[in-house]
Amino acid sequence: MLRLLVRGLFTSLQSYFIHLCLCFSELSGVSLTEIKRDWSDHALWWDQKKMWLLRTAWTLEKYGIHADARLIFMPQHRPLKLDLPNGKTVRLRACFSDPVFQTVMGICRQLNIRHPEELSLLRPVEEKKKKKDKDLTEEIYDLTEVPLSSVSRPCLYNGMPAHFAESEKMEAVYKMLSITQTPPAPEVITKQYRPASVVDKAHINGRWLDSSRCLMQQNIQENDRLWLRFKYYTFYELDPKYDVVRLTQLYEQARWAILLEDIDCTEEEMMLFGALQYHISKVSQSEPQALSTNTAMDDLESALLSLEVKMEGESSSATELLESVLIKRSCVNVRFRPKRLTLKGYKQYWFKFQDTSIAYFKSKEESIGEPIQQINLKGCEVAPDVNVAAQKFLIRLLIPAPEGMNEVFLRCENERQYAQWMAGCRLASKGKSLADSSFQSEIQSIRSFLAMQRNNSGSSSNAASSDESINTHSLVSPRYHKKYKTKQLTPRILDAYQNVAQLSLSDALMRFLQIWQALPDFGLSYVVVRFKGSRKDEVLGIAPNRLIRIDLGVGDVVKTWRYNNMKQWNVNWDIRQVAIEFEGNVNIAFSCVTADCRIVHEFIGGYIFMSTRSREKSDVLNQELFHKLTGGHEAL
Repeated sequence: MLRLLVRGLFTSLQSYFIHLCLCFSELSGVSLTEIKRDWSDHALWWDQKKMWLLRTAWTLEKYGIHADARLIFMPQHRPLKLDLPNGKTVRLRACFSDPVFQTVMGICRQLNIRHPEELSLLRPVEEKKKKKDKDLTEEIYDLTEVPLSSVSRPCLYNGMPAHFAESEKMEAVYKMLSITQTPPAPEVITKQYRPASVVDKAHINGRWLDSSRCLMQQNIQENDRLWLRFKYYTFYELDPKYDVVRLTQLYEQARWAILLEDIDCTEEEMMLFGALQYHISKVSQSEPQALSTNTAMDDLESALLSLEVKMEGESSSATELLESVLIKRSCVNVRFRPKRLTLKGYKQYWFKFQDTSIAYFKSKEESIGEPIQQINLKGCEVAPDVNVAAQKFLIRLLIPAPEGMNEVFLRCENERQYAQWMAGCRLASKGKSLADSSFQSEIQSIRSFLAMQRNNSGSSSNAASSDESINTHSLVSPRYHKKYKTKQLTPRILDAYQNVAQLSLSDALMRFLQIWQALPDFGLSYVVVRFKGSRKDEVLGIAPNRLIRIDLGVGDVVKTWRYNNMKQWNVNWDIRQVAIEFEGNVNIAFSCVTADCRIVHEFIGGYIFMSTRSREKSDVLNQELFHKLTGGHEAL
């Protein structure tokens, strides 16, 4: 073997593999012609350098390998335990030699999940006391026999990928993936890890694997356990017809985020989430989720939906928006302090839309002159702050500014006015005017959302008496069970249920995700950092379109910076510091406390990569661009 290894220094790896197989046949006493095993998936792993030798045309000498090197001949695809967002565990073969980004793509192909760039792998939270009990009762779905495929869209058979239609066992696996799980038992919720603070949430984000390095390089071994989760909260082209598994798993991740209080919501929103969970659980047992097999009709419908009819002139509904509203503006500085701002009163002005801007005047009579201020809404952030029961209809606008973001609150008098203004602001933020054809559909969507939150007190008593099987402990977070008794929660959830009872399963899932995405803290990933020049730790919130500086002591937002104002960002890998330059000569720099600076770098680059996706290129993923934006100096 030693002579063979030395001779291999001057031969290609391909020749080395041939000699290695011959050597194995001689040691085992079996002739080469009797070897039945397929060695095509095998490769050499250099243990000391933590790298795979995948360039078979290179010589060992070119790799810098000497006779004392320890090389391991092993398969590249090996079994891995994967915890899914719905809490179930699958065992499948994953690639240990490709970068994690490509490994996730292969996993998603097996599971029939579109747009795998939105997901990634992270190390699970340790469970020291509960691990033994959990492993005894855990059910693992085996997918190790599924053949590996490089096809992005697998062939469908009866609405499911062909490899899931081979047997009843495999069909059961696909059913687990594509059908929502029943609401978890209360004891299951209490046993789950719940972050108690922003710092706890920040520690979880330190567990993401490096997308540019392979599993072996990150000390992941065969049959190790990892979590598969949605990492980037920008969900491209969610379509119930093609995204059955993706939509189900995304719903499950959102549901657990609500139940484990990973994201804050109001009581009214929690009751609506509980009602939707209750409805989805009931409907999923009677309404099967299946993919449409009529591709011709699907293509026609897709073409009709993408067809936009441009209108000339102003819409008749646009004139209805020339109404008086109440506005509360923040100070000239960019500090985002909603709790303090609520102490200030509202002032009434006369507002009107002008293309993608809003202008306000002291009165209607002065609207023919120069406005007090004109605010361009293109590129701004629009967030709702609504409580239908309390007749609170606020629109929060975050307007880009050189130093960060300026905050503006619009307060509407009623639902009708709120729906119109909210629709107008959303369109303006996308660069569209009120004459756009989607204006009326946007209003209807907002009104339907408000209708779901409206109380139906007259029918709640009948609903409560006709359905006593509801388990409130499985539908709302433990905090509300400490605050209210079951007999108080049941009528409130059933009351909200009356507004969603007529929704189909796919509509209910989409509605749940829409409300989840409308929460103020949606999409925030936290990292504890130390800003340059500061003596205290602070929190950096990473959102799909902005970075947020948060005071760790009181939780207030100090500053906000948007990605579209970013000129460049750099990472000093020696001192582990991230430096970002924004327009207007704004520069920030920080070091990470609870995570490696690589994770922040990958989040920023990943979100910028997500913003480059378009309908024309949605099926072709630019992997090279992703690695350029997210990879560290090792990847480059």
